[in-house]
This record gives sequence, structure tokens and C-alpha cells, in this order.
Amino acid sequence: MTIDLPIVWAAIIALGLFLYVMLDGFDLGIGLIYAFFEKSSDRQVMLNTVAPVWDGNETFMVLGGAGLFGAFPVAYATLLPANYLPVVLMLAGLIFRGAAFELRAKSSRTQPLWDLAFIFGSVQATFFQGVLLGSLLQGIKIHDGQFVGGAFDWLSPFSVFCGLGLMVTYAVLGCGWLIIKTDGMLQERMYALMKPITYLMLGCILVVSAWTVIGQPAVAQRWFDGHNLLYFLPVPVLVLACVWGIVRAVDMRIEGAPFRLALALLFMGYTGFMISIWPNIVPPSLTIWEASSPPSTQLFALVGTLIILPFVLFYSYMQYRVFRGKVREGDPGYH
Repeated sequence: MTIDLPIVWAAIIALGLFLYVMLDGFDLGIGLIYAFFEKSSDRQVMLNTVAPVWDGNETFMVLGGAGLFGAFPVAYATLLPANYLPVVLMLAGLIFRGAAFELRAKSSRTQPLWDLAFIFGSVQATFFQGVLLGSLLQGIKIHDGQFVGGAFDWLSPFSVFCGLGLMVTYAVLGCGWLIIKTDGMLQERMYALMKPITYLMLGCILVVSAWTVIGQPAVAQRWFDGHNLLYFLPVPVLVLACVWGIVRAVDMRIEGAPFRLALALLFMGYTGFMISIWPNIVPPSLTIWEASSPPSTQLFALVGTLIILPFVLFYSYMQYRVFRGKVREGDPGYH
């Protein structure tokens, strides 16, 4: 039995990116809604809910980037020059946010400035992650396996809207997380915020989906050709079901359900994205097989990944297990 290594590596990278978006998404989302809470005690509680886990969440971005470089070097060499500026701006946002997280806890006089750095770093990182997603969905100009477009091809109304849409998505995740981790008035404010931003997220999903189908004939063919729509119909149906479930859970004050359903909603959106571009790794024409490194390279890297990845998943699980439970005002903070 022959193993199709490009498919195996595509699955690993897809898993790594989804875990990154899922885990770092909610703590970036806290940074996005942070500005709407002016009380210092509320802000400290919000930060304390992610203090033990936020930097570990970014491990999976490294997995996705390193996997792409090792397993699909042609895709890496195509995507990076097509998106140099948004990648640099995204990383700068993550750096500012991380520095703010560390230095805010050590300062008093300059704490408001670090709060601003935390907010704007979160906004910048999230927005440009969405821009990268939009740039990928709208397609990248490739000839003979090389990028042949301009330095600002990534900038378009569609990619900007994707950036805004991802900000809404992360805000939903952050709000759901804080419903689980807080109580009292802060939790009630999160309940009040959860429903409108969930509706806004649904609107963003609908707009991006329609815009993609209208603007990309290949994507429209993938979804609507033959019996494909029948096979893929559970995805949009489950999206609507998740939104209904979030609204119902908020009304009934079921703490854990909004966040879990928000994760399910994110997964449905991610699934729709994968359906739209498969088997291309760089739309509209570069497939995973064309972008692959030699089989010996992929196999060598796969052995190392299969050894290390279980440890990464285990310690990620353990950090959430150890630091489970409510975070309240007056609890030990981030030091």
C-alpha cells in the first residue's frame, strides 16, 4: 500500500492551522473586545483567563509554517512573495501584543499605553490574518510555479472584508471563552454581547461565501456541479444550526455551549474553505502534488513530526486542564 505523502502533509498542515485559529483565535478575540471594557479590574480578569495559555497557542502557527516550508516549498515560495507586507504586519501585531501582555503586568504608570498596544496588536494581527485568507481565496498569479503578480495584489475589497470578518469571528470566540471563565456582571455583559456579534459573524460568512462563488467560477463549479451540492449541503445547514444553538444557549444561560458551538461554527467555515480550494494549495492552479518536496524529504520530516506532535498536543491539553475553572477579580494575576 502506497501512502500519498502530499495528502498526509496537507492534512497535518490543515490541522495545525485550524488548531492555531481555534486556540489563538479566542485570545486574540479578547484583545478585540478589550477596548469596550474600561474598568481596570475587568480588564485584569480578561487577561488572567488566557495568561497561562496564550503563548502556547501560537505553537500551532509554527507547525503550519514549518510544515509548509518542508513539505510544500513551491507553495511557500509562492505565498510569501505574494504576501510579504501582510505577513510582516501580522507578525508585528503579534509581537506588540505579546510585549504588551508581558510588560503591562510589570508597569503601573505606563499601563494604559500597554493596554493600547494589546488592543491594536490584536486588531492588527487578526485583520492581516484575514487579509491573507482573502488573498488566498481570490487567487494568486502563478507562472511556472513562481509568483508573477504585483506587490499589492493581496490588497482588494474582498481581502479587506475577509480581514474584518475574521475580526468578528475571533471576537465571537473570545466572548464565548469569557462566558465560560468569568461570572457576575462581567459574564452578563459577555452574554449580552454574544448574540449580536454571532449574527454579525453569520452575515460575514454569507457575504464571503457569496462573494467567493460569484468571483471564482472554479469554486462555484466545485460547489454546484453535479451532485456536489447535495454532498456539501450539510456544511451550510450546520452553520445555521450552530448559530441557532448559540442564541438558544445564551437565552438559557448555558455557560459552555456558546463557546463550543462557536468552535463548531468556525470548523464549518474552515471546512467550506477547504472544499472551495481542494486540491489546490495555492488557488487557482497550484495543487498539493505540484507544490510538493521530494518524497524522501516529506518522509523524513513526517517521522520527526509524528514523534513530536503527540507531545505538543498533550501539553496543550494539559495546560487547559490544569488551569480550568473560573477566574475572578482578586485572583492572582499575571506576573
